[in-house]
Formats: sequence, structure tokens, C-alpha cells
Amino acid sequence: MTDTLNGLFEDEIRDLYDAEKQLVKALPKMAKAATSEELRSGFEEHLEATKGHVSRLEEVFQSIDAKPKGKTCEAMKGLVAEGQQAIEEGDEGDLRDIMLIGAAKRVEHYEMAAYQTVIKIAEAMGNETAAELLRQTLAEEEETDQKLDMLCDECLEAVGSMAEGEEMDEEIDEESKPAGVSETAKTRKAG
Repeated sequence: MTDTLNGLFEDEIRDLYDAEKQLVKALPKMAKAATSEELRSGFEEHLEATKGHVSRLEEVFQSIDAKPKGKTCEAMKGLVAEGQQAIEEGDEGDLRDIMLIGAAKRVEHYEMAAYQTVIKIAEAMGNETAAELLRQTLAEEEETDQKLDMLCDECLEAVGSMAEGEEMDEEIDEESKPAGVSETAKTRKAG
């Protein structure tokens, strides 16, 4: 099937179709795991956009007179597994949100690369209908990536504030020690 440009295009679209359908299943889990309400809302919004991506790909299939059918996207399986790992390994809070954002950004970058490729193939085939549908999805993926960047900055700022607070607590503890008593002296007394 991939011995022609049309065959390659159909194969790539089948891969993307499966990738988007995998995301439709994964995004609700990521939304549920998010601590930040803004991140949760972002995942929920992207879920709705992803459902639209699936519909748009079905239109692309129509433009080439092919039945909408996925081909297992192994790359997305791995990326979804990394997202699941972030859910399972991260404790609630900003750090887990940063892990979730990282997993989501990897997904977005994979999708952007895939959409850029199929757009070029559609253009080379002269299928402007498919190219335009795919460009719309690419623009949404790029927008999502930018939103994830902003959310990541906010989470990192919060973690930085926490770290500064911890450092200040340590400084206060050091200042409250009696003059001339060092950690070494305290350790010797305890021993």
C-alpha cells in the first residue's frame, strides 16, 4: 500500500487516526490526575478538540475515498504510557502537574511533526481539501503546546516559591541556633 504517494498518505492518516483515538481515551485520565484546576480544564478542552481532530481525519479519509480505519500508532502507545507513568509516580501537586505537562508536550510535538508531514504529502498530491483540514488541526496542536508552556511556567513558579520558602525556613532555623553551637557540636552531644 505504501508503494505510492497516495498509499503512503493513507497509511500516515491511519496512524494519526489511531493516535488521536488513543488520546481520546488518555486525556480524561490526565485531567483527573491534574492538581491545578487550570491544567485539568486545559486537558478537558483538549479532549474536545481531539474529538474534533478524529472527525476531521474522517473527512480526510473521505477526501481520498478511503474508509476511516486506524493502524496502531506505536509511538503514541509509548507516549500515553509515559503519561500514565507520570500519573502513577507523581505525588499530587505542582511537581506532578509538571510531569503531566511534560508528557502532554511530548504528545503535542509528536503530533505536530506527524501533521506537518501529512500536510506536505497532501499538498504534493494536490489534495487541498485534506491539506486544509490537516492545517486546522496542526494550528490547534500548536496552540495547545503554547498553553502547556504557560501552564508549565506557572507550575515552575509555584515550585520555585515553595523552594524559596523552604530555603528561608532553613535560614531561620540556622539563625535561631544559640551562638557558637555548630551542627558538629550538636551531633557530638547527641552521640
